[in-house]
Parts: sequence; structure tokens; C-alpha cells
Amino acid sequence: MSVAIENFVKAIYKNGKRNKSETKPGKIAKELGITNAAATDMAQKLAAKDLLHYKKYQELKLTEKGTKMALSVVRKHRLWEAFLFKLFDMSLHDIHREAELLEHQTSDFLADKLSAYLGNPKFDPHGDPIPNAQGEITTQDNSIPLSKTMEGKKYTISRLMSDDKEFFDFCAQHGLKYGNTVLVSKQFEKNKMTQILINNNTILLNEDFTSIILVNENN
Repeated sequence: MSVAIENFVKAIYKNGKRNKSETKPGKIAKELGITNAAATDMAQKLAAKDLLHYKKYQELKLTEKGTKMALSVVRKHRLWEAFLFKLFDMSLHDIHREAELLEHQTSDFLADKLSAYLGNPKFDPHGDPIPNAQGEITTQDNSIPLSKTMEGKKYTISRLMSDDKEFFDFCAQHGLKYGNTVLVSKQFEKNKMTQILINNNTILLNEDFTSIILVNENN
């Protein structure tokens, strides 16, 4: 399959995980930087290949075959991120950018070798789950957005859901990394802001950040 097809089904899969309404052709077009007409044309072609279900003005839904393809690409992408992060300590933005290129050139055989070398990791450095060789995600996600947390409680960062360089630069500068612990000191509900304490530093974050930083409550 072509890079364009793999990117299309991957975008549908990832957007659908966030919000099913994000899988309409117009949303996918915006995600991939193509025209609405090109997205509609691609959707119709992939429907003919039994990779997705297409209905005019409706959300795009992957078939079992399309989901399998998407999970294969996601697996390769996240394995490369884990590999590049481990070997070269590259930034989260840089590993994402390079993995976007490498995922399409990677055979299933090489993906299995990468996974074995890394100790078959369950998560990538962003906290995103890595599908196994059968295209299954075997981990449970009970995380919540930082915006939904309670004052006075400690949480562990479980996922950073962004591709934006400035976001990752900010997170790296302030210790907002997968696995780190934060104390929620104040929720400003009216202004949709969250004040946290991390590494003895107080940070005030707006909803643009707290909605894409996912956490689990510490026991």
C-alpha cells in the first residue's frame, strides 16, 4: 500500500480514538494537509478496497482490514519512537518526525526485531500504547486529562497527546514527562486553568495543555 493510504487509515484510527466526529473527510483532510475533495476521493477509493465504510457527510469508519492496517502502521511508528528515544535521547518532537518517515519503510519482520531489542515495550515515550504483533493493544487506559483532576492529589503523567514542537519543548523544560509525578494544587474552573507543582516548581497551565496531558491518580 502507498504512504498516502497508510497515512489516511492511520489518521482515521487515531482521530476516532480521540473523538468519532473527528473522522469526517473534512477533518481528515485538515489533519493530513490535503483538500476536502482529495480526502473524499481517497475515502471512496479505500471503501472500494474494503478498508473503510464511506457514506456522504458521515464519519469514516475503518473495516476490520483497515483497522489491521492502521494498527500495523501505528505499531511501527511507536516502536521507532521508542528506539530513537532510547538510543539517541532525541526530543519527543524529533522522534515523532523521524518515525513518520520510518514507519512506511519498515517490514513486519523488522518491527518484530525492534520490539524484541527494546524488550517488547507496552508504551512509547509519549505514553501511547504500542500494539503487539497481532495488532492488539493489551494495556488498559484509565487515564484522565489533567483538566479533570482534583485539587490536593498527586498524579502520574501517563500520556502526552500532541505532535507540536512548542508543546514538547515546554514539557521538557518543566519536567512534564511520561512517568513523572505532579501535585494538583489548584483548579481554576471558571478560567479553565490548572495549577500544578512539579520538581518544587509551580506551573499554571491553560486548557489547551491540560486537555492533552493525561494522568493517572497515585494510590
